[in-house]
Amino acid sequence: MEYPPSSPTDQRLAHYGRQRFAEGLIGGLPALSAKLQEFTSNLANQTATAREMQSNRESWMSYSGHERDWLQRLKKLWTDTAANTQATPAFATTAPKELSLDGGLELLSDDVVENKILASRIALTVSEQAGSQFETVKTRTQRLLGRELGNDDLFRPETICLNVVDQWIDSGMSRADLQLMLDPLQTELAGLLEKEYKALNKFYEERGVSAASPSDLRSRVKRTAGHGGGAAGAGGVPGVPNSGYDSGQMPMGNPGSGFAGMPQQTAMGMGGMAGMGGYPSGFAMPQGAGFPMQHPHQQAWAGTGMAPPQGMPQMTPQLAAQINAQMQMNAQVNAQMAAQMAASPFLAPLQRARQRAAAVMVQLRNLLTQPAMNYDMVKASPASAALVQAMTDYQGIPADTRLLTVPGGMAALTHAQDYTPQVVHQVMGAVRERAAEFKKKASSASEKAIIEVVALMFQSILNEDRLPPSIRVWFARLQVPVLRVALAEPDFFNNVTHPARQLIDRMGSCVLGFDASSINGTALESEVRRIVQVIEQYPETGSRVFQLVFEEFERFIAKSLAESRGAQKIVGVAQQVEQRETLAVQYTIELRDMLKDMQVRDEIREFLFKNWAEVLAVAAVRNGPQHDETIALKRTAADLVWAASAKPHRSERAQVIQNLPTLLQNLRHGLGLSGVTGEPQDALIKVLTDTLADAFLSKTATIPREHIDAMIKRLANLEDVIGDADAGDFELSSENVEMLLGIDASSIHVVADNGTPVRDEVVRWAQQMALGSWFTMDHNGSSAQVQYAWHSQRKQLHLFVAMDGTSYLIQLRRLGAYLQSGLLVAQEEEALTMRATRDALVKLNANPERLLG
Repeated sequence: MEYPPSSPTDQRLAHYGRQRFAEGLIGGLPALSAKLQEFTSNLANQTATAREMQSNRESWMSYSGHERDWLQRLKKLWTDTAANTQATPAFATTAPKELSLDGGLELLSDDVVENKILASRIALTVSEQAGSQFETVKTRTQRLLGRELGNDDLFRPETICLNVVDQWIDSGMSRADLQLMLDPLQTELAGLLEKEYKALNKFYEERGVSAASPSDLRSRVKRTAGHGGGAAGAGGVPGVPNSGYDSGQMPMGNPGSGFAGMPQQTAMGMGGMAGMGGYPSGFAMPQGAGFPMQHPHQQAWAGTGMAPPQGMPQMTPQLAAQINAQMQMNAQVNAQMAAQMAASPFLAPLQRARQRAAAVMVQLRNLLTQPAMNYDMVKASPASAALVQAMTDYQGIPADTRLLTVPGGMAALTHAQDYTPQVVHQVMGAVRERAAEFKKKASSASEKAIIEVVALMFQSILNEDRLPPSIRVWFARLQVPVLRVALAEPDFFNNVTHPARQLIDRMGSCVLGFDASSINGTALESEVRRIVQVIEQYPETGSRVFQLVFEEFERFIAKSLAESRGAQKIVGVAQQVEQRETLAVQYTIELRDMLKDMQVRDEIREFLFKNWAEVLAVAAVRNGPQHDETIALKRTAADLVWAASAKPHRSERAQVIQNLPTLLQNLRHGLGLSGVTGEPQDALIKVLTDTLADAFLSKTATIPREHIDAMIKRLANLEDVIGDADAGDFELSSENVEMLLGIDASSIHVVADNGTPVRDEVVRWAQQMALGSWFTMDHNGSSAQVQYAWHSQRKQLHLFVAMDGTSYLIQLRRLGAYLQSGLLVAQEEEALTMRATRDALVKLNANPERLLG
């Protein structure tokens, strides 16, 4: 976008704004550092293995010793940067090694690459929270400056994050320690940047600097030659109705899908995954680097009277060398990622999986953003008319033969309902041939590359023999819908949580391990078939239809698993166990609040908090909070408080004597509900009667009757005012389950918390597991294949069900202990589409010529 010339006044205002921003960042450093100091101190005091405790203590000591130097370096860097109105520090503060490759590539040093990797991860989380405020700051500042912000401008979150990482390393601290502190660092830094961006926006607003309109923002997306949208608009194709997205539908990119202003070779996003980010490619591309742009299949256009499409590179030896060099860079990223994870043995498995996924995605992105591809990773160019028409023609084929029909050819079989291995093999051939036909219609290198990558991904999925043949055949029908999305939405190559990827991953993980006989004709297969058919019916809706059916599939899985193989009864029990414990905590909190200003004896307080809150919770779960029995038990609490207060008047003492038998009867009944019977119940009742006898003769201050009446009223409507307290850890056992609903729990393996130390990140991992996933569980020396069937509302209880109907009800922290110790291992460590992407890159690494062939 062209900007009007900037006046000296505007330049001074932008310079002053930058200084204010830098001062704000520096002012927030003490709070950020204090948070890290608190985190490392708590970590050093945690109970864990001897090796982990030693490592945690060393991290704490290292940070304590280098904290001051790190902060001073950041202060100096940001102060110097803000003072310079013309330039900002280079994005990479470590000088690259002088190692060049043919074609204009420069290989960066390991330190630069690793720092960028870590900075990218931090910047992703920061951008997710502060990205919208930054975009407004960027727009206003660019108007003041009359030019675009530099790629390394201090305002950019990725620049700040790289500064943080570089100065951390330069101050003498290790990269592994920084990885250990990523969570608190990201959280505090995101809050700090969001606060300072807001302050700067307010500063600009007060001085009349307006933000750009949405149309201005769209116009600022940089376009390269041959990528104009033309008359069809964004995502459209002339002459092909409804061929793409209008301007309101086209994904415009967001802070989670890349870093605005970064070179497309290095920008990488992993939107939707907290704590994870993209990774730079490991090489720097000089500005203006390019390649001879000729069509690779000139003969296809001979005699047509039409000029070959512009921007189509020929697969020359030079271009092949470029692709080979990129593959070498990808291999370097792989090696560096492996070394980084090996140097961080305490990363949670979930975090390791995310890092591996990020490495795969960055390799794919690097491949597509080579200058020869001329591919815009922010906003896709409209697909070529011929390619759109080919995909539209494919959608017009009858559904029962579409799967095995090659464009321009005949159906391989008469129908697609025969799921034999031979059919799967023929479907694989159809996927390959269909991609070849589509590539002939493509008019740009990026289109051909996307078609090839998607085809290789689906070939990998069809090769997954752990998936039932019928599911693989249905998945194959998604090739063209996914290709449409990949062509229209670059986020498909940026984001592992893209709806199309998520849908295939979830459906694949739920059917993993089923054979043909156990899946054919089931409700699960019917749901997969329905979802594929829905997607095929709406080819022009992009990722929206994938998101819709993904949410429907999640609801289907949650419902079907909770109701299958006898799990329904257990789910009801487990849900009420957690509900009871949660209510007990909430009732205790409210009782404490009610009694804080009353002169109530300690024995009565202890009984109400420890015993009667449990009674009220059990009654509310069994009968409902407004059931007559529950209300009567609430009234009993108020009666006990009044009876235990001083009774200086004869009439009050007479009333206590008259009501005492009923009060004691209600107390015994309530204790019986909570499982307190026999001698334990007698002991509690004796303490209460002794306290009541003492109060009967006491001359101390009384509790006014109006206070008791107010307490009765508040107790009757307690559920309307209780907060959303967390039950935390509570006792779980087979006896508890039996006591709650009166069922025999011998068929349930109840695995309760036992105090085993569990790292917080592992607990978070346990809370993020997806329903339907399959695991191998080693419990009491017996190994079983189990499916994650259900979790309670607060995720304190988790249910796993084996194929033979055996159920395992596990408490949260014990589940974390099983994951941490390897007693519960996921059968699928890598998502289906991620493994398919990695397989595609392996094939392209071995045969890069096929990318544009």
